[in-house]
Formats: sequence, structure tokens, C-alpha cells
Amino acid sequence: MSTSLELALRPGASPARHLPGDLAMWFFILAELTVFALLILAFAVTQALQPQLFHDSRQLLDSSTGLALTLSLLTSGLFAALAQEQVRQARARRAAWLLLAALLSASVYVGLKLGEYAHLSSLGLGMEHNTFFTLYWILTGFHFLHVLLGMLILGWLAERCRRRVYGPTNCSALESGVLYWHMVDLVWVLLFPLVYVLN
Repeated sequence: MSTSLELALRPGASPARHLPGDLAMWFFILAELTVFALLILAFAVTQALQPQLFHDSRQLLDSSTGLALTLSLLTSGLFAALAQEQVRQARARRAAWLLLAALLSASVYVGLKLGEYAHLSSLGLGMEHNTFFTLYWILTGFHFLHVLLGMLILGWLAERCRRRVYGPTNCSALESGVLYWHMVDLVWVLLFPLVYVLN
């Protein structure tokens, strides 16, 4: 018996570590993060060129709404991470409930964001109002589409967990879906201070 196999079979030996999720998902996430990085850079550069316009326009946003949006997504990400851990412990049914909780928390984000969009539209603060709001709608709208896709993924993962498709040795697809959702969280954590707070 080889030394490596002996180490693997030794009581208390640590399991072999691997990159969570599929490699294709990692490439997709990196590509999406690159697009977001370019948009964020464009926002930051334009703000440096037009600081007063961005300062005045930012005052028209409700930072408390931005904070609530952030908390709802972070809470959803926590539930998704806990669901992944439950699957690794062979508790797929519990994971399904946690994923549904993640979906519910994400729904709070969607409701708040749609309310904010409706409010800004009623004030005439659309994409053509000024440079700040052009970039605001592009950045947050692009992210909003990612949230909707992520919610579809969460729902699909919850159903598969309910049917106990995933287990400790078969959860790569689940890990990929949760990774995508964490990417959505990460981008919003960057967008919140950039769009709502920083001057």
C-alpha cells in the first residue's frame, strides 16, 4: 500500500482539499467580476471628473435603503453558506429550507430595489437625468439582473436538495451555485458605498 493511501486511510487524517464548485463557474465569475470592475472604474473616474454633480445627485438617494439592501443580500448569502455546510453533513433537507430562507431574503432585496427604482422614476431621475444617474442605472440594473438569475439558481438548488440529489461527495453543482451567489453579494458590498455613501 502506498504511503499516500496510508495517510488517507489513517484515522483522523484530514480529507483532501479541493477548489469548491466547477472550474467553469470560476471562469464565469471571473469574467463577470471583470465587467463589474470596469463599470465601477468608470463610475469612480467620472466622479473624480464631476465631484459636485455626483455629490448633489447622491443626496437624492436614500442611504438607509442602500443599507437595507446590503443587509438583505448578506443575510441571504449567510443562509446559502449554511445550506452548503448542511449538505456536506448529509442533511440535504435542512439545506433546502436554508436555501428557501436565502431566497426569501433575496426577495426583500428585489422588493426594496423595485421600490427605489419606482421612486426615482417618479421624480424624473431616469438614465438621461445626468451622468450620475446614467451610471447608477447601468451599475445597479446590471447587478439586479444578476440577483434575479441568482434567485433562479437558489430555487433550483433548493428543489434538488429537497429531493436529496446532493450529498457530501456529490455537491459540486451546489457549491457552484452558492459561489455565484457570493459573487453577487461581493459586488453589492462594493457598490453600496460607491453609489450611496462615498463622496
